[in-house]
Amino acid sequence: MSSRIQFLAYYLPQFHPIPENDNWWGKGFTEWTNVTKAKPLFKGHYQPILPADLGFYDLRVPEVQIQQAELAKEYGVDGFIYYQYWFGNGKMLLERPAESMLKNKKIDIPFCFCWANETWKGIWHGLDNPDVLMRQTYQGEQGYRDYFNYLTPFFKDERYIKVDNKPMFHVFRLDDIPDLKLFINVFNEMAIECGFEGVYFVATGNVSSMNVLENESVYGVVGVDIFNDIRYNQKTYFDRQSILGRIENKIYTIVGYTNGVGKRLKPLILDYAKGVEKLNVRFPHKKYISCVFPNWDNSARSGKKSLIFKNALPQAWQNHLTRAVNELKKNKTNPQFIILKSWNEWGEGNHLEPDQKFGFQRLEIVKKVKAGL
Repeated sequence: MSSRIQFLAYYLPQFHPIPENDNWWGKGFTEWTNVTKAKPLFKGHYQPILPADLGFYDLRVPEVQIQQAELAKEYGVDGFIYYQYWFGNGKMLLERPAESMLKNKKIDIPFCFCWANETWKGIWHGLDNPDVLMRQTYQGEQGYRDYFNYLTPFFKDERYIKVDNKPMFHVFRLDDIPDLKLFINVFNEMAIECGFEGVYFVATGNVSSMNVLENESVYGVVGVDIFNDIRYNQKTYFDRQSILGRIENKIYTIVGYTNGVGKRLKPLILDYAKGVEKLNVRFPHKKYISCVFPNWDNSARSGKKSLIFKNALPQAWQNHLTRAVNELKKNKTNPQFIILKSWNEWGEGNHLEPDQKFGFQRLEIVKKVKAGL
């Protein structure tokens, strides 16, 4: 494993029309559809958040991914983690950008995949409709072999991120896989048959799971608890576990300030800068990988049911990223990666790409912190 700290950014492939999105949201829907219709929800609320230099791009255009790769590398991003949607039985969504990238060597940036193995529901996208849009399924050994066969050309690509000759493969909900041992064994077996030393599995959101932490085939756990710490440790005057804290939380829920997805009656507004200052950045175990985020405001997607971080200013972002880097320097045996969430999740107000308010400031901070490593 390289001792050099690498910054890897999640990459959302939602910026091109697909038939399913046309059916669910209307003809021609992409992430930009929500972004452009966003409105301010309170005094001082900055919406819509609109792109700057890259514009309202369409990922069917090859030049877009070339520009993104060049921009990312120029400002210190070492690679993209493409969200990959494999629902079983060969059904995928939003696979076109990655497949186009595989064929186009001019898109010259390291990459890997994060299998976003989660059922799609309307409620996650701001709809009142809780119905399932696309169900995540698992087909056992043959299903995993089919999936690996699809991934093989990507794994063999010279740009694909590998650690100790193991292709890095993130799984969003590793514990949701009903036959996890079988899945890992099949992938490792097939990787070895392809000339690799196995698969470098990275879990997301399973920080406290012994099933993951004690699994020798899982090399990293992305600490999304950083986001949750900033999110849940606010809106409270009392310890959340105390009687007064529980009463307070109940009151917030009654008036609509609930954390339940789709249940809010009003936006939940938190302070990013204060959250970063209060953040506990200590690593809980040796597989831990920090996940940092520069901004968050999903009101473009969820309206009044949204979660909004105010004061997500560049200086606070620099503080957030710097603290994560400094802690990783103290933990030399942990995977030497920091996950940036995200490169381009515009519908969540969660992006590094330049926007019309802050321009390149967030990227310049990545470059500045990277230069200090």
